[in-house]
Amino acid sequence: MKIFAAATLFLTFSACGFLLHAQAPAVKAPATTPAAAKEPLLVLKAVTDRADALYKAGETATFTIEATLDGKPLAEGKVMAVFSKDGVQPQPPQALNVRGGTATLVGKLDEPGFLLLRVTSGKAGAMAAAGYDPLLLKPSLPVPEDFDAFWAAQKAELAKVPVKSTLTPAQSPAKTVEAFDVQIDCAGGKPVSGYFGRLRGAKPKSLPAILHVHGAGVRSANLGATFWAANEGGMLSMDINAHGIPNGRPKEFYDALAAGELKDYRNEGNKDREKNYFKGMFLRMIRAIDFLTAQPEWDGKTLIVYGSSQGGFQALAAAGLDERVTFICAGVPAGCDHTGSAANRIAGWPKMVPNDAEGKPDATAMEVSRYFDCVNFATRAKCQGAAVTVGFIDTTCPPTSVYAAYNALPVPKAMHTDVLAGHTNTPAASKFMQEAAYKHIREMKKWKRPLAR
Repeated sequence: MKIFAAATLFLTFSACGFLLHAQAPAVKAPATTPAAAKEPLLVLKAVTDRADALYKAGETATFTIEATLDGKPLAEGKVMAVFSKDGVQPQPPQALNVRGGTATLVGKLDEPGFLLLRVTSGKAGAMAAAGYDPLLLKPSLPVPEDFDAFWAAQKAELAKVPVKSTLTPAQSPAKTVEAFDVQIDCAGGKPVSGYFGRLRGAKPKSLPAILHVHGAGVRSANLGATFWAANEGGMLSMDINAHGIPNGRPKEFYDALAAGELKDYRNEGNKDREKNYFKGMFLRMIRAIDFLTAQPEWDGKTLIVYGSSQGGFQALAAAGLDERVTFICAGVPAGCDHTGSAANRIAGWPKMVPNDAEGKPDATAMEVSRYFDCVNFATRAKCQGAAVTVGFIDTTCPPTSVYAAYNALPVPKAMHTDVLAGHTNTPAASKFMQEAAYKHIREMKKWKRPLAR
């Protein structure tokens, strides 16, 4: 069965009315009351002419737009279509005539990157994208000369803080797993805060370790992630929240933080590398690795960092900052190619470089962002492998930015592409990352560390 690159947005005006009616008592309307008019449902879909949506620079891609009204091909109508270079440098809108439910449009890109098509009609819309030689995308700027010195200094400050932890028993998701709320002292004033699980009765030096890191937002660590401790023969599993905040509190607690202290945390310190918010987040991640590798049950060789979006940002940073990391799983990673505007390209979340009053990228923020860029962390990776996922119509962590970081990884790697997906972990992407992690664990059980010379 062929699957073509497509995205669909459904438009309906009846959902709220339906919900209200469903919750109201059943009352028979008078015979003279006319039935409420049902709003028409317009659905747009855009597809490329290649199943993998991949092209060579300079090749033309044909996009087919499909339009249905209440499930039937739209007899005649108009849609507006806009091409852009993955969200930047949009071309002038084009009005397309839909006849018999379809319209076609041809576009191309003469350089590595992504040609993004947005189609709209009223409130209905769709997107599709064609990837042009994405494996040839290069970093937008080189690694700063003092990049390694900066991070060596941060890790040296972290090392001055003893790895002191407090473990409080928590409700385990599996009978074979001991679970704990764990708080670990860290530099920067906030502790590592998470849930830790280990297989009951594990022997010393017998278990691989996995660290789960979070996407954007403000929430507790995930106690359910400790279930991984029971998988693949047993492991040490730790899930940490992104902010060093208490776990297991009511939703209102996290909502208040998100609206207050942690509101817009992504922009904190974007003009001062010493005060940049992600510096503390990455140091807490390294300290979590300190904790995991200090456990007597750790096998001494296997350490996976696993996360998506902001978690993928952290996973790629871990690969570049800590040689103890042996594998990363980075789903639709954020933090990629902050300096994309220097090459007339789009940057990924958190959009660390704002424009100044003249509409130009802020020079100070541009310089600071280079020390927190997954493209630069990727160049320093020494792990044994990486599994990365990307959505071709992801407007939060655009594929152009993700490929810039992926291509910079000098280690064995694999990319899962979702040509139909935006910023999400599809079931196929989740399966890809999980299977990659388990495969690495199995391979490491057979691997013997070379003897020191």
